[in-house]
Amino acid sequence: MSHPSRSIALFGTDEEVPPPRVLQAGKLSAELEAGNLRYVRWQGEEVLRAVSFIVRDKDWGTYNPEISDLKVSEGADSFTVTLRAVAGDAEQRLSYEARIEGTADGTLTFHGKGRTDSGFLTNRTGFVILHPIEGIAGAPVTIEHTGGEIDETTFPEIIDPVQPMMDLRALTHTTPGDLTVRTLMEGDTYEMEDQRNWTDASYKTYVRPLALPWPYRIEPGEEIDQTITVTVNGAGRENAVGGAVSLRAGAALGPVPPLGLGLRPEDARTAREAVASLRALNPAYLVLHHDPRAGHDRTSLEAMLEVARALGADPWLEAVIAATDDAGAAEEISALGKTAHDLGDPFGTVLVSPAPDLKCTLPGSVWPDAPEAAALYDATRRAFPGVRIGGGMFSYFTELNRKRPPVQHLDFVSFTTSPMVHAGDDRSVVETREAHPAIIKSVTQIAAGKPWAVGPSAIGIRDNPYGAAAKDNPDNIRQAMNWNDPRQRGLLGAAWALGYFVDFANGGAASVALGGCTGPFGAVSAASDFPRPWFEEHGGVYPVYHVLRGLARLQDAEMHALDLPASGALAGFAARQGAATEYWIANMGATQVEVVVAEAPALRVAILDVGCFAAAAASPDHMDGLSDHQGAFTLDAFAIARMRTGD
Repeated sequence: MSHPSRSIALFGTDEEVPPPRVLQAGKLSAELEAGNLRYVRWQGEEVLRAVSFIVRDKDWGTYNPEISDLKVSEGADSFTVTLRAVAGDAEQRLSYEARIEGTADGTLTFHGKGRTDSGFLTNRTGFVILHPIEGIAGAPVTIEHTGGEIDETTFPEIIDPVQPMMDLRALTHTTPGDLTVRTLMEGDTYEMEDQRNWTDASYKTYVRPLALPWPYRIEPGEEIDQTITVTVNGAGRENAVGGAVSLRAGAALGPVPPLGLGLRPEDARTAREAVASLRALNPAYLVLHHDPRAGHDRTSLEAMLEVARALGADPWLEAVIAATDDAGAAEEISALGKTAHDLGDPFGTVLVSPAPDLKCTLPGSVWPDAPEAAALYDATRRAFPGVRIGGGMFSYFTELNRKRPPVQHLDFVSFTTSPMVHAGDDRSVVETREAHPAIIKSVTQIAAGKPWAVGPSAIGIRDNPYGAAAKDNPDNIRQAMNWNDPRQRGLLGAAWALGYFVDFANGGAASVALGGCTGPFGAVSAASDFPRPWFEEHGGVYPVYHVLRGLARLQDAEMHALDLPASGALAGFAARQGAATEYWIANMGATQVEVVVAEAPALRVAILDVGCFAAAAASPDHMDGLSDHQGAFTLDAFAIARMRTGD
């Protein structure tokens, strides 16, 4: 069997991504990437996650700019970057120029000036500043408003559903390393949103208040002229550089929760054809999506139920209710309940959501007509007597946080997430794990003692609450709001899935559903109308399959934390079954990591990495092949390791 390129194995795509250029001026550094700045640091400590001049379309999609005339000059005490860029599509274009300057005294300026000849419809054009969350959440910040007023407040600890800070001209905060950072924003009025709502690892300060009309039009000849000035003061401290990561099973966290998969009618046929591989994966349940607006009916329910029965998985019904009034919704749910009864009452769990809640209602906007939540849930209980009723949001935690359900009418609360609502690059996807603890703390508060479930979640987005639809991806690239994201088929997707399950299982989720059976969120390769490089010729299972199979087999084992930081090099957990302990870990980055299990120098180990990618795709039981090992070992980029001791 031929082997895929390293890029296909890691990311599912051969798309070239130029490495960022590190700019340095004394102790001040920043990474230049696609004409914007990431990881602004002072003596190695991160002070801002990003400063970006962005151009978005009317559906909140961010254009990838075409950059030209890029010039970079650096000296020991300063750096300067100038560039020109064009952003847009066949219908509209906006050109801009930027100048970035950094000096060793801790001053960084980023000036952007844009204009359009055609007119330009946008939801946001201008600067966005990202503030990191680790060591910042709950910490003090000084606000300078546009009128000169000064307020002392804190960054939100529990995730704020709306804008925690508004009418902003400048923000001053102190880093965990005792650096004082002032961010001055000129050229427009700014406000902040808590991006942890979307699992972004940041607070975002952005141009143009959401209370103003959107989308808005930049007229021909109109000029956008904005400047961000960042000033850093303080001595700072050197960051420690770690060696091998030592693993030790920590506190018991309770049983490993059930693992589920999603299933949509569109993928029922290919899932049925892949039953042999999927049965070996052995998911505890399948979330069957049903939306009458998309033509889903009894026939499509039967097709999905056939897959669930073939897999021995508990079918959960995830039903969109199209009616927007209480009486119409009750009638629609009653009819759905009768259909389920005719099918033999297969559903022990039913989740419902009004169709309007699948779209975002931004803060300050008028909520669309929708059935009253309590009445909707009570009607579901009447139509499906004796089953568990779940509710919340079929879209993201953001919408759950902004429209909280009456939990007294529910048996459990549910929501999903995607790591690429705002950014589609690899590092942003991986960094979203840093926001999971805050999501867990917030959803536990919202659930008010009721169980909560998360998923089906994947890297790609199931739907786009913020625009017309998720992005098609015929060129198989990394981009925000992808429906068919290439990393679902790569090792990065497998590492992300393991980290995701670990985070939410550790946090108390009653169950976790990831991705799907086949299709854009699938674990098994199947014929499709989107690109699947290498798999189109060879088929097989994706790397994520092996992770999901391993997690499903550990259900109800005693789960133990490994105390790995969310921003660290590894994600993983330990599970104890009798005298044996099983570890699953993933390298969450593109560089190698040395690993040692402190409490068990003698192990049996199975590895999933680039070197065995092709063999693993052809062998669903690849991770059963444990080999004896002693001492430390090295994990390649986004590699997965399964380890056992004590058998």
